[in-house]
Amino acid sequence: MMKTNGNVKIDETSVQESAEEKPDQLNPDLENEYCEVKVENLNFFYGSVQALFNVTVKVHEKGVAALIGPSGCGKSTFLRVLNRMNDLIPGTRLEGKVSIHGENIYVSNTDVVNLRKKVGMVFQHPNPFPKSIFDNVAYGPRIDGLKDKAVLSEIVETSLKGAALWDEVKDRLNEPALALSGGQQQRLCIARALAVKPRILLMDEPTSAIDPIATQRIEDLVRNLCNDYTIIIVTHNMQQAARISDYTGFFLQGEMIEWGSTSSIFTNPQDNRTEDYITGRFG
Repeated sequence: MMKTNGNVKIDETSVQESAEEKPDQLNPDLENEYCEVKVENLNFFYGSVQALFNVTVKVHEKGVAALIGPSGCGKSTFLRVLNRMNDLIPGTRLEGKVSIHGENIYVSNTDVVNLRKKVGMVFQHPNPFPKSIFDNVAYGPRIDGLKDKAVLSEIVETSLKGAALWDEVKDRLNEPALALSGGQQQRLCIARALAVKPRILLMDEPTSAIDPIATQRIEDLVRNLCNDYTIIIVTHNMQQAARISDYTGFFLQGEMIEWGSTSSIFTNPQDNRTEDYITGRFG
């Protein structure tokens, strides 16, 4: 039975009942790991166009998982599935099951606002609000009803420190966030995501719009944050994926072709298409 939830049409049967279990051949090295994210037999459609095909994958708790592949292969669509950002696009439809911390996030009674607090997102282009630095970071806690100024100040400081930005802005908290450099704005957006205490951070090409020095800072930050958060990052930069990720998934034409430890994907891929991509034969 088809049911509309927001703008997304959801196959209720496939959501409520997981598809028949089958061996997880894409990620045998994760079989005994605790799974923060579990995706089973995922198909996703934009209207009549299918964007994802039967994706099954597990992402273990903490660490960095990178998604690589050519443009238009489904990486960003897959990322947005994980916090239901695709709900905002009319005519989309999902089949399969997506679980976060053991909970199916596509059942009809899911609190999507609460889900997006648990699963924060950082976009390709920095998108600070036209507010002060302080108010950007405090925005989420305030929306949750927090009014205590001392507590808000502590959250802002902790979040900015977590995003490696505190020392650069601690004397400028009331200045406009839009006055920051591009790299600083991106770290501010990360601080804003951290302020609501997520479990997972989704990053959609977070360094593609910033300079190499700022990129290095973001990469260092990601490696520090992965001790406390599960991070899933989309990147076109294979060198970046090799530098910062623990696990890598290769997408091609909407399929998850291969998933495994980053070292195995880059040094001993099991699929010829993966090898062709990482060696530059296409993409």
